[in-house]
Amino acid sequence: MDGAAVLASIQVGKPREAGTEGAADPFDRPWVSGFWKETAAGPVDLRWTNLDGDGQADLVNHGGVDKAVCCYSAAHYPGWRSELGRPDMAFGAFGENFTIDGLVEPDVCIGDTFRVGTAVVQVSQPRQPCWKLARRWRIKELTFLVQDSGRTGWYFRVLTEGVVQTGEPLTLVDRPHPDWTIARANQVMHHDKADLASAAALAALPTLSASWKTTLHNRIAKGIEADATRRLEGRGASG
Repeated sequence: MDGAAVLASIQVGKPREAGTEGAADPFDRPWVSGFWKETAAGPVDLRWTNLDGDGQADLVNHGGVDKAVCCYSAAHYPGWRSELGRPDMAFGAFGENFTIDGLVEPDVCIGDTFRVGTAVVQVSQPRQPCWKLARRWRIKELTFLVQDSGRTGWYFRVLTEGVVQTGEPLTLVDRPHPDWTIARANQVMHHDKADLASAAALAALPTLSASWKTTLHNRIAKGIEADATRRLEGRGASG
């Protein structure tokens, strides 16, 4: 990891309803999401499971101790704005709580522990983007593009509650698994599915999230894993 990492922006938001019953366009039908985030101007309390003022609509797949803070790299925004023709994509456009300057997926490792403000956080897993990202921006293929590009972001769990504020540095205090970057974990999970040895090595990391461990153990033991269709497309989901 080269240079200093800085908390460029903080976003929080509670779930809300959108859409119209019976709309012809699926993008306009009712759904509930905490995807819309507003910039937090001042200091924010960071708790065990989320930031004050934040919430998730789908508590099965989002939130909890392993996914307390969703992070995304500020470095990805210029590329997405250009590629998608959406210059209006501001920080928080990917539903993240922390937009971080100075870190990208090849620089961040599972288990990395950072001090930010008075809090201490730890990387638990890559972010797995869901269908709500595509729906928010009305770009059907966006969730697939994010996953395939490897520009996914990642999650923090909270080791020490505290107060965080935009502009504060993220100071790396521990790196127990330097060989397991977010980029490599994404490759194993989404692309190299036949590489069971790497899947086993990733699953063995004590700091990896429980949900990723379960998926990888199922892949190894039974050759099955949870169907990603619902996460990526929202198939069978009402929102």
